[in-house]
Amino acid sequence: MEHIAADADIAPVAALIAEPARAAILTALLGGRALAAGELARMAGVSAATASAHLARLLDGGLVAVVRQGRHRYYRLAGHEIAEVLEVLARISARPPVRSLRQSRQARQLEEARTCYDHLAGRAGVSLLDRLKDGGHYDGHDLTGQGERLLSRLGVDVAGTRRSRRRFAPECLDWTERRAHLGGALGAAITEVLFERDWLRRGAVPRAVTLTDAGRQGLAELFGSKELTSGTPVT
Repeated sequence: MEHIAADADIAPVAALIAEPARAAILTALLGGRALAAGELARMAGVSAATASAHLARLLDGGLVAVVRQGRHRYYRLAGHEIAEVLEVLARISARPPVRSLRQSRQARQLEEARTCYDHLAGRAGVSLLDRLKDGGHYDGHDLTGQGERLLSRLGVDVAGTRRSRRRFAPECLDWTERRAHLGGALGAAITEVLFERDWLRRGAVPRAVTLTDAGRQGLAELFGSKELTSGTPVT
């Protein structure tokens, strides 16, 4: 039997992701925050012992990393590359059926605005990229000079972000909107500034975020156009 040479052995990684509880743990970590094993167990619907066993396998496989804070251990994705793989898998996967009003509300919040690991996604993320394109700030591959000046006014260290080893400003196909939002180092840098300004705020639903009233006003003034789509405003 003829064997095909492969550049990488993807089967072990695929097997780690394929187990439902581990997939649920990885999806929970897509919000970019480090979470305790107990919280991940609850979100994955498994016992603490089962979650610990899965986390040990994910650690050995290099998909998650552990953050120690005193006697406590918290887990996060090992890097943005893992998040990108999960996001691509989400785009080609069927969406789970919604079986309750609570699930419907949570799904709607994630569609409106969420973090895709460390950058803004959902309708708000797509809207942000549209504003950058429509204003002549982004040409589909890179910032224009006008865009660099705009984001510098926002507080983004554009030059420092360019020095990142990560791709600078790729478009990332949004798995709920099926249109692009801004990913890469620039998408992460913009999102970080929005949180620092309290223009974005995390919600009760993991990964879901909301634009504050200050964020709506600030972004409208920055772009000189209508506000971003982002769901229910908060104050």
